[in-house]
Amino acid sequence: MAAVVLATRNAHKLREFQRLLPSVELEPLPDEIELPPETGETFEENALIKARAAAEATNRPSIADDSGIEAEALGGRPGVRSARYAGEHATDGENLDKLRAEAPPGSGLRYVCVVAYIEPGTAPRTVAGTCEGRMAEVPRGDGGFGYDPVFVPADGDGTRTMAELSDEEKDRISHRGRAVREAAAWLPSR
Repeated sequence: MAAVVLATRNAHKLREFQRLLPSVELEPLPDEIELPPETGETFEENALIKARAAAEATNRPSIADDSGIEAEALGGRPGVRSARYAGEHATDGENLDKLRAEAPPGSGLRYVCVVAYIEPGTAPRTVAGTCEGRMAEVPRGDGGFGYDPVFVPADGDGTRTMAELSDEEKDRISHRGRAVREAAAWLPSR
């Protein structure tokens, strides 16, 4: 069975997908393939844009995800703009600082992830996963990435942020873990 191309340049996501899908041979997006801009208005649209581009460029099965954080106090923002919340080329730290400046501690947060799979000649498939939580008083932990240092998951112990959880704990309850486990049912195994 051919390997599945993972349509991302994010090394954190590649490691996470490899942990979550040990029976699937994943290959990173080849360097020469340029992904189109994420112009979708939904996580599903953006995941499909990336998976479709990778599948068309490689003529191989491709998987992509789009994920982000939704703050209840901000009407669901930053949502699909999570990676660019503080600006087009913002760092994780800058995005985190902007969210902390706008959403109060203790307010509701939700992580959302949509995984899209496209195999040339077949209809695309998508699945969504979510993780509910709240904003921590201050960032804590050095694991994870993005908004993890301020995200206290409801399914955790109620005190630790995603960045304070082990990989195994995070994978069990995270939005990406939930979506990828469901997607595994229709991905080719080694």
